[in-house]
This record gives sequence, structure tokens and C-alpha cells, in this order.
Amino acid sequence: MVEAFIHGILLAFGLILPLGVQNVFIFNQGAIQPQFNRALPAVLTAAFCDTLLILLAVQGVSLIIFQWDWLKQILYGVGFVFMLFIGYSLWKSAGTQTTVEDRVKTALTGRKQILFAASVSIFNPHAILDTIGVIGTSSLQYEDEMKWAFTLAAIGISWLWFLGLAAAGRMLRTADTSGKWIAVFNRISAITIWGIACYMLVTLLRG
Repeated sequence: MVEAFIHGILLAFGLILPLGVQNVFIFNQGAIQPQFNRALPAVLTAAFCDTLLILLAVQGVSLIIFQWDWLKQILYGVGFVFMLFIGYSLWKSAGTQTTVEDRVKTALTGRKQILFAASVSIFNPHAILDTIGVIGTSSLQYEDEMKWAFTLAAIGISWLWFLGLAAAGRMLRTADTSGKWIAVFNRISAITIWGIACYMLVTLLRG
């Protein structure tokens, strides 16, 4: 059981560490919201969505997804357009909001955070296919208590990671009152997300 638990931790870290839309959004909410607790709607929604994806993956949804090529094509097509839009929004915000005060004025409400966090989880085929494919496939080697240990470890890392990201954003906000480094982070994030969009387009065309 310990082996399965450690496997779940390492696998979850491997999937969640790379810079992606979810990570960028949660980090930004930590940096933009006036208080840390105001970023919790985004954190909790992202963590809940990841929990749902992990549970679906472990229950065998991965087998269904990878049997239907047309479904993967739809996911990548929607994801490509969505990633382009997110990248554009990040790049634009980096140029129009120069100070922390400017960013606070445009901070999302709790309801908008929930909607956006859910969208970057549900409409992100790269994350969906990675979670369902990698975690779902890896879970097949475990049964009963070991499978639950593996699953709970992956879920726990997801929740801790998103909380840590928001806290890191809050720390950057405290250290960078001018908003300069947040703008740099958003530009780097936009370029990275456009790179993911290009990867999705290539995958879509090859399919």
C-alpha cells in the first residue's frame, strides 16, 4: 500500500508541475486578489475538477476516451481555440495592467473564478488526456486498498499544489508591488500556452 501511495504522489507531481493554464490561473488569482481567502473559489474549483478527473480515470474512463478517436479530435480542436484565447488574454493583461492596484481593480469575483477555473480544467484536453491516460493506465496495476491509496495520494497532491500556487502568487504580490514581475510571468505563460496550442493543432492535423 505504501508503494502505491508513493507512486500516486510522484505521478501526480509529474503531471501537475509543468506550466499550464490551471497553474497560471491559480497563481494569478493568488497574486491579484486583495486577500488570500478571496482566491479560494479558484483553488477549490480547480482541485475539485482534478479530483473528479482522477476518480474518472481510476474508474476506467481512460479506456473509453482512447477508443474513440473522434472524441479526442473534438477535445483537441476545442482545446486549441481555448488555448489561443487564454494566451491572448494573458499577453494583453501583461501590457494593460502595470501595477498591483490596477490588477486588484479587475480581480475576478468568486463566481467568475469558479466558472473560469472549471473551464480551464474541463476545456483543457492536454490535462484531461494526461490525467485520464497516465493516471488511469497506471492505476490498472493496483486493486482494492492499493488502488485507493494510489488514488488518494494523487488527489491529495493536487489539492496541496493548488493551495501552494495561490500562496506563491500572494508572496510574489507582496514582493513585487510594481507588478513588473507578474507581467513578465504572464507573458512567459502566454508564450507557453501558445506552444501547447500549437502542439494540439499538430496532433489534430495528424489525426
